[in-house]
Amino acid sequence: MIATNPTIDRITGKIGDQSLLFQYTIKLVLLVSFSELILYRLVSRLGMHLSKLAQTHEWIIPTFTALTQIGQWLLNVVAILLFLALGVAVISRMAGRGFVGTNMIVIPCVVLLLLLTVGFLLIPPAFLGSAIYNLIALIALICLMVEYLSTHTEWSHRAMGITYLLGVGGWLYYQIVSTIYSFIGTVAAPPFVYEAHRGGEALLVLSSILVMWAYGRGVSFRTRNQRQRRRAIWFWATAGSIFTLMLFLDYLLNRYDPGMATNIRKAADGIGWIFQFGMGYTFFLPFAFYMTGLLCWSYTVIKLLTMGRLAGYGLGLMFIAGYALLYSNLTLMVVLGAMLLTMDRYRRGATDSAPATNAPMIRTPDSLVGGQI
Repeated sequence: MIATNPTIDRITGKIGDQSLLFQYTIKLVLLVSFSELILYRLVSRLGMHLSKLAQTHEWIIPTFTALTQIGQWLLNVVAILLFLALGVAVISRMAGRGFVGTNMIVIPCVVLLLLLTVGFLLIPPAFLGSAIYNLIALIALICLMVEYLSTHTEWSHRAMGITYLLGVGGWLYYQIVSTIYSFIGTVAAPPFVYEAHRGGEALLVLSSILVMWAYGRGVSFRTRNQRQRRRAIWFWATAGSIFTLMLFLDYLLNRYDPGMATNIRKAADGIGWIFQFGMGYTFFLPFAFYMTGLLCWSYTVIKLLTMGRLAGYGLGLMFIAGYALLYSNLTLMVVLGAMLLTMDRYRRGATDSAPATNAPMIRTPDSLVGGQI
């Protein structure tokens, strides 16, 4: 009798399994995108917010002007790297799977997005062009998330994927419907655009928290390792205390010192203004939820990057793009991140060293021609 070897779960799609061109392109995209987020989308808005302070400090204006120019240069570099990365990713998908399944929709959508991006550089898009661009991006993201959900059966992965798709879908729906109504010229209010915009932001924040549940393993109470269990207890106790303190910080400060509470509230409004213009968050939820999502996302992405998993690069790009996809490079960033996320999965394979049971004591010699007569 011939026994079958037991199967184990193996992570496939690591960054080290890809070609050198793909590896360095994805790493550069993530690094330059993060730098562009800090220097252009956030720091430049911070400089606008410090216009009154610049009247007394002359060094503020030239410093922030230089940082903004560097950020604009990085924006162009990100666009070039995104084109290269998406081209390599498309070729890799075609070589690995062929033009079947979700590739029949994803590949044409990605190619159309790249062509439209180049075309919009020559001819600025009108209302209809913007609606078509966002609609194609939404179709590509839906197909990629369907593929992700079909290959990831854990509830944590599916909850994170669904909430992210609904979150970004809320923004894209808001953009598509509002643009179409503006193109038609009707004075009627688009249906559910306000609810979709606010609900999408809340779901994206929730998805950034669920990222840790899906991928940030190592701080679970279910482990049998006593050291890891104590570490998890300290981590969650500290995180819960900080979250509760931040949730009621404004109330406590108002009871302690109303003047200090007012100053901190103004500073928080300034931070919210910067992130609203930089990443699209309106901060209508309590600030503690946004900070929790940022910490959970940062911990998980750093952990996945140290492990060399493509999910770390995908999640990094998806949330660096933010909520308001006002630029075409941000939309391409989300699509590339979703493609990388689908490449990181578990594959069941047979163990190489599993002994066979009931194996014959004397093996028959292999035929020289490899077959039987």
